[in-house]
Parts: sequence; structure tokens; C-alpha cells
Amino acid sequence: MTTRLLQFVGLPDHDRQRIGPMPGLGEGEVELHLRTNDGVETAVRLPREATDLVSVLLDHLLRGERVAILAEDQELSPNDAASLLGISRPLVVHRMDVGDLPFRYVGKHRRARLGDVLTLKARIDGQRTALAALAEDTEELMRDHAL
Repeated sequence: MTTRLLQFVGLPDHDRQRIGPMPGLGEGEVELHLRTNDGVETAVRLPREATDLVSVLLDHLLRGERVAILAEDQELSPNDAASLLGISRPLVVHRMDVGDLPFRYVGKHRRARLGDVLTLKARIDGQRTALAALAEDTEELMRDHAL
């Protein structure tokens, strides 16, 4: 049985319309009032960092995007890493085998830290950007010099 560490969540359209545009949460601490289904209400003070995170989270959800919240030290399976990197699971395993992605074994299962996966993602994204620029330059040379 596999456990999915990377779970994306989105809001249905009717919930997004019901909520409507969110007002800015402002600077500093925010007091959040929570009410459970059984009517119990609790007030929680959020520090500025948490307020900023909640604001970004709600902004993405209200735009109809799906989001996932991950801890930096969280360990990901090759499947979850593949989902984040936008590559196949076998390619993630290959990247682990050649040393591009540090990992450890938990029993016989591989696990990579989220921070290491994001570092590799930044490197892959940089390579993709460079290749796109190279392809654009090549097309321009071919067009301008009739090659």
C-alpha cells in the first residue's frame, strides 16, 4: 500500500462563487474565527508569516488552481518527485542512481527530501529555458540566413 504525500486540493466552482473575492488580510497579525459544524467557535491569532501563507493559499484556490502544502524536510517517493518535476518516475529513479537527486532508503523504498527535489527542479527548469533560447536562436539564424 502506498501513501500519497503529495495531494492537490482545489475548491469547486460553487464554493469559489460563494466566497467571492477575498479582502486583503493586511499587515501584521490577523485574528481568525473558526466555527465547527456543531457551533463551537474558536479565535486563533495568526502571526504575519502565517497570514501571508493563508493569503497566498486562498488567492490560488479562488483563482481555481489546485494547491498542495508541503514541508521543506518532507520526504517524497519517486512518484511524488516525478509529479513535482514533470518527468517520469523511471527518470527520477535514474536521476537518483546517477547522483543528481540525493535519496535514502526506507526499507527498500527510495525517499528524497523536498528541498533536494526543488533544487533539481530549478536546475531542470534552467536547462529547459536555455534549450528554448537556443532553439529560438537557431530558428532565427535559419530564417535570417536562409540555412
